Amino acid sequence: MVDTADSLPEFQAELDTSGLYCPEPIMLMHNKVRDMQTGEVLKVVATDPATTRDVPKFCSFLGHELLAQQASDERYLYFIRLG
Repeated sequence: MVDTADSLPEFQAELDTSGLYCPEPIMLMHNKVRDMQTGEVLKVVATDPATTRDVPKFCSFLGHELLAQQASDERYLYFIRLG
């Protein structure tokens, strides 16, 4: 998993969950991935620190690959390749 800004992956869709708290970011991610194809990459923007725990579990449980994650200034970025 990559966590540097220089090598962030390209993505096909973006989901901004800023200002939302658990469980809303994960619920919105579930809805978003339904509209995507296997192999596509979803960029998720979040402000809830709980996503640092929830997003990796979401990926592991559903068979997606967490390509990269980055945290800065109370903002969290995730890049997820759909499995």
